[in-house]
Amino acid sequence: MSVNSITNNSNPVFQPKGGKQMDQGDFMRLMTAQLSQQDPFNPVDNQQMVAQMAQFSSLAGISETNTVLSKISEQLTAQTQLLKDIKAATPAPTPTPPTT
Repeated sequence: MSVNSITNNSNPVFQPKGGKQMDQGDFMRLMTAQLSQQDPFNPVDNQQMVAQMAQFSSLAGISETNTVLSKISEQLTAQTQLLKDIKAATPAPTPTPPTT
């Protein structure tokens, strides 16, 4: 089934949000449109649909992991910079003369 078969020229059923990546809501709208437009005498293979849903679920998990890792990286960078600033602001210890 082509994407054109699920769109109406004046009002597309599926439209990505400003060129951004698809999210779970977009996937569900696309799947619903696909199911509503399929030929009842030649339905989509259930195994293919389940495989696509599993792939999307894995992709969503990977995307969430990337987001969390990105936030952790930003926090580590900020902490590293703070430690550098503290080290730069701390005066160097003065050497003590040896006692005899």
